[in-house]
Amino acid sequence: MNELSGGRDKDQAAENQEAGASKQTPAGKRPRWMTETEDWAKTLIIAFSVVLLLHFFVFNLSKVEGHSMEPTLTAHEWLFVNKFIYLVSKPKVGDVVILKEPDTGDGEQKYLVKRIVGIPGDRIEVHDQQLYRNGLLVDEPYTDTAIEDMSYGPEVINDGHYFVMGDNRHARASLDSRSFHAVPKGLIRGRADFILWPFKEIKAL
Repeated sequence: MNELSGGRDKDQAAENQEAGASKQTPAGKRPRWMTETEDWAKTLIIAFSVVLLLHFFVFNLSKVEGHSMEPTLTAHEWLFVNKFIYLVSKPKVGDVVILKEPDTGDGEQKYLVKRIVGIPGDRIEVHDQQLYRNGLLVDEPYTDTAIEDMSYGPEVINDGHYFVMGDNRHARASLDSRSFHAVPKGLIRGRADFILWPFKEIKAL
């Protein structure tokens, strides 16, 4: 009886050892939680990289400050800015653009929103409270008043430069190319394509 009992104890011990061995992590294999953590980290890094690429080369959001683009844009509206478009094409007359303010240092981040009214080769002039391009009166349905500031020009736009103005033509309402002349393309950061906020003002520009 003792021998039989002892034999059962040995069988039970062997079974327990096998069960314990099956629960142990095989040698050289990392725990599951570590693998999952690494997968999550890789996913976050890839997602962050994609967002950065989109921000620097494709689009970003910009908030309107000030009144220089009224009545088209008003303060605190949010714009969808297409940064990719000028990597594959050139700015055109009528584009509403975001540009770095000229004459600011490399460390300064001051940006303006303006409308392109003159491209390379154009002759721009302001007189009798009206804008003229290449000697022809420019139709500007986006403004709500005649130009109240002083006459300007004529100025022939150099290659690679663009003449920008704010849509607000009231006196001293806009800091634009009438003050700092035509701007090089390198200062233009993108084209404002849509008003995204507030909700009731959503529209294409």
